[in-house]
Amino acid sequence: MSTRHFFWRLLLNRPAFYIANLLSWTIIHMIPLLPGLITKAFFDDLEGSANLPFGVEGLTALLIGVALARIAMIAVGCWTDGSYRFRISMLLRRNMLAHVLREPGAKAIPCAPGEAISNFRDDVDQAEEAMSWSVDMFGLMGFVVISSYILISIDAQLTFFVFVPLILVVTAAQIATARIQKYRAASRAATANVTSSISEMFANVQAIQVAGAEERIVRRFERLSDERRKMMVKDKLITESLSSVFTNSVNLGTGLILVLAGYKMRSGSFSVGDLSLFIYYLTFVTQLISNVGNFMTFYKQMAISFSRLKHMLQGAPAKLLTVPAYIGIGKRRESDTDHGMKGAATALSVSGLGTYPAGSPLEQDDRNVLAADLPAEPLQLLEVSGLTYRYPETGRGIENVSLRLPRGSFTVVTGMIGSGKTTLLRALLGLLPAEAGEIHWNGRIVRTPADFFVPPQSAYTAQIPRLYSDKLRNNILLGLPEDEGSLTQALHVAVLEDDVAQLAHGLDTMVGPRGVKLSGGQVQRTAAARMLVREAQLYVFDDLSSALDVETERKLWERLFQSRGEATCLVVSHRKAALSHADHIIVLKDGTIEAEGTAEQLLATSASFRQLWYGEEPQADGA
Repeated sequence: MSTRHFFWRLLLNRPAFYIANLLSWTIIHMIPLLPGLITKAFFDDLEGSANLPFGVEGLTALLIGVALARIAMIAVGCWTDGSYRFRISMLLRRNMLAHVLREPGAKAIPCAPGEAISNFRDDVDQAEEAMSWSVDMFGLMGFVVISSYILISIDAQLTFFVFVPLILVVTAAQIATARIQKYRAASRAATANVTSSISEMFANVQAIQVAGAEERIVRRFERLSDERRKMMVKDKLITESLSSVFTNSVNLGTGLILVLAGYKMRSGSFSVGDLSLFIYYLTFVTQLISNVGNFMTFYKQMAISFSRLKHMLQGAPAKLLTVPAYIGIGKRRESDTDHGMKGAATALSVSGLGTYPAGSPLEQDDRNVLAADLPAEPLQLLEVSGLTYRYPETGRGIENVSLRLPRGSFTVVTGMIGSGKTTLLRALLGLLPAEAGEIHWNGRIVRTPADFFVPPQSAYTAQIPRLYSDKLRNNILLGLPEDEGSLTQALHVAVLEDDVAQLAHGLDTMVGPRGVKLSGGQVQRTAAARMLVREAQLYVFDDLSSALDVETERKLWERLFQSRGEATCLVVSHRKAALSHADHIIVLKDGTIEAEGTAEQLLATSASFRQLWYGEEPQADGA
């Protein structure tokens, strides 16, 4: 999709708001026609070439009335412009965020977080500015058409020179296009680097302090900031230079009009009233010239921003950015819901979530497919067959992994570092786009695992838990309505109740960015409580107890077994406390299943498992 198509799709997305905004500003720009004609009549009356039907008081009243009407319309125009701008920017941000959230974890954003923030903030703002300036440009055209007709009827030669600056501005803007694109893109990239650097510094404060790298980090930040300053100065310079061309070309046109008007007035073919009308109208006509230049500048900048927004979609159709959707403003309509569902369906179809090779049973028969937006029946058996995913950069991952998780079972996936344990969980849950394989819930195919494996179907805690700079309570609930019984139970099972009691503010303790005020074990147990407070049929733990001491880990698994009821557990761990509780153990090596069975069976048959169990060196495997 080109920038022109992007512009028109935005314009047509909310046509009623755009037309209301356009009409408001067209009226605002048309109102000055009246003061110009009144002023001409006044000077013509003073010169004796015409007679005013009303006195000075009437003239004053007319001018004040016109001014008040324009002020009132400007207030209306500000409201319509703000309403339209907000809807455009929120639509773009909503659709981009919706797509990002539907992408598998490894593909969620194709850039650093700082650059993504710049996409959501600056690039969306550029699109919003271009749409808003188009209203001013189109609105002024009505004034220019009517005023041009009036001016041409007075003197065609002088009227021609009014439009000379417009020609100069358009030419200058076209010449400056390449540089505007270059400097604006460089400025955006430099800003994203600075934002990303700030994010990384805040996220790694402890590592920086331990390494004594404060000075080097500050120097790097200074260098990035200086590069941003240079890029922004160049960007501002080219923008201001173009604005200077606009202003000086207008001054040139004004000077030419005054010189020619002087000669014509000496010959008697031009009156003082005509001159006043030309000068008065020229002020507003040149606004169109300036607005054309500004709109062209913003349009070029919009083209750069559009290319950056498309990059965030990672190959998905650009039309996803402008799919109509409910954005939380005004009354919700059925059409908004319908459009939103269609947009979501489109996003799913292009995101690659849970897609499989053409001709597979998924494409041939939808009757046996579980819909992600409908509650699933209670889990009896989860089957995974032939699951494959390899990282494009390294070629490592998992290949042809199959497993069965009966209701109420406790399955542990283990293996050496890099064997593919986390990759298996993420591919199963749809956080990585599986290249092949099928997932069945009670015999029915799960087509979009990323949408399906959420509460109440399943709950998951990642290998590296993410906490927010908020209260401990809010980090556990994450918006879930508070139920004291469920929260207390989750804290007990996660072996967190004693820690909460020792905190000065209990559950209302602020944990800091990424939970820096908590220990590593407390962070992991907070993540466990977050998962356990949500009723689910499948609990997925990714190396949950790696930061726990032996006694705390023993309590956690024992309490989990006592409280989980018929829930199914899939656990990644190499710790004995988890392995000894397992009904079934899967040993991964180089992305494939090397062995599986109970702990007793694997101790007798698998050298890799014995090494994990006893912590032996490879040469001692046969002991």
